[in-house]
Amino acid sequence: MSAKKEFGDFQTPLDLARQVTVLVDSLFGAPSRIIEPTAGLGAFLQAATETWGTAPAYRGYELNPAYVEAARSCLAGNNITITQQDFFQGDWRGILRPAGDEKVLVLGNPPWVTNAELGSLGSRNLPAKTNFQGLRGFDAKTGKSNFDIAEWMLIRLIEALPPSGAIAMLCKTMTARKVLRHFWKTDGGRDRTSLFLIDAASHFDASVDACLLFLRGREGIQKTAAVFDGLSLGERHSEFGLMDGHLVSDVPTYRNLRDLDGGSPYTWRSGLKHDAAEVMEFTIQNGRYVNGLGEAVELEGEFAYPLLKSSDLGNGRAVPRKAVLVTQTSTGQETSFIRHAAPRTWAYLQAHADKLDSRRSSIYQGRPRFSVFGIGPYSFAPWKVAISGLYHTFRFVAVGPLAGRPVMVDDTCYAVGCRSEDEACLIAELLNSDVCQRFLRSLVFPDTKRPVTVDVLRRISLSALARRVGRLSDLGAYLNAGAPSNEPGEPQLQLLMERGGPCRTACSCGVGPVEPSPTSGSNQRFPQGR
Repeated sequence: MSAKKEFGDFQTPLDLARQVTVLVDSLFGAPSRIIEPTAGLGAFLQAATETWGTAPAYRGYELNPAYVEAARSCLAGNNITITQQDFFQGDWRGILRPAGDEKVLVLGNPPWVTNAELGSLGSRNLPAKTNFQGLRGFDAKTGKSNFDIAEWMLIRLIEALPPSGAIAMLCKTMTARKVLRHFWKTDGGRDRTSLFLIDAASHFDASVDACLLFLRGREGIQKTAAVFDGLSLGERHSEFGLMDGHLVSDVPTYRNLRDLDGGSPYTWRSGLKHDAAEVMEFTIQNGRYVNGLGEAVELEGEFAYPLLKSSDLGNGRAVPRKAVLVTQTSTGQETSFIRHAAPRTWAYLQAHADKLDSRRSSIYQGRPRFSVFGIGPYSFAPWKVAISGLYHTFRFVAVGPLAGRPVMVDDTCYAVGCRSEDEACLIAELLNSDVCQRFLRSLVFPDTKRPVTVDVLRRISLSALARRVGRLSDLGAYLNAGAPSNEPGEPQLQLLMERGGPCRTACSCGVGPVEPSPTSGSNQRFPQGR
């Protein structure tokens, strides 16, 4: 096993450590005692001695015995102690407890690795397996319980930090936010909380957003943090914080648009999940389905639907270039009926049963064979407004049926069902408006890997949004007609539309007219297979 991987080993360059200690001196002054919980080769302790001299006491703790010896050899002095210790076994409340009015500074760079990564490597360099985040059920099962080891360490250190102390630690920016969110939701604010952005690529050859997290042990009222570009107290880059129970990326903008945070009568849902793209997804070549294995496939058309991928929606494409095999109309529905209803489709599934039966996700366990997820009556709505979850452009697309078939979106996308083209275009127009885009940017952090989620979309009050852009009466006409058509009833023939294809004419949905793709239009209809 790579030692760098096991220990999350990104040794801090001495020049960077010097910049940090100079900044901390301006924020906190000269400390009485400096503690480095993961000392490594001792760069932070060396920089600290250069900044504060021999007056403070310096204490370093490190698990790797080779690093302990290397640090001891380059850091000589009666006031410097390097101890070999497993962080996860340390009594940090005892270690950080001040003597009198002693100013304690915790300084350093904890490991940049997750508990899941260490577990997969068979590492023992892990905290005890406790659900310290308080997650339950599906969140833990789907990976939300995965966390950076630094997150666990920082929470323990901040819990142990005395009111007279301060902490200054390098970490991933996302980790810093998670740590602060933990305290803002369960405890309180901390005085002088700030993030100072660093260039992790140049300092550590790491492609992540990283920062110096600084805060005082003294509790504060404000649950916000200032963000600065670089390791200096220059002009603020931004301010994020906990507002109305949620973490927001831009506090001033959110305060101005707070009325938009109120939920919607339209129900956002994630798209179709199958975890077997080679088998379940097809391109259309010469009127035939071709799967990801390059096989030309004969299928009954009832089970094949047009498919929009995340890259389609992210680039404003509303006409599908692919098809997907849909084996159920609702989650948990038995699939054995396909044997008689569509013999060719059943034979195809049987021929590729090894790939489908070996899908690794636990959600397929105990389910009917060849199951899919993210499926229900809402999937077959004739019109949808959809968005990719993977792009920061927040592009909402009005999506209509293709050749009489409702269009599916994949599981990295989200959609709401609509009754008609006019309704879908209105909703898309509202969501693509400048005011909604600014609101979304105030919620979502720029380094988030999946910026758009159901939780984010559910926060958009379409009524408040329509009021702001002067379209409330237009939206009201649809809301007064009853609940939106997210549950349109039986799919298939009831949803065949006389006119296929999305947004044929210029409209106000923000997408405009869509040009037919090679697989749509009058020259080539969506294959029916019979």
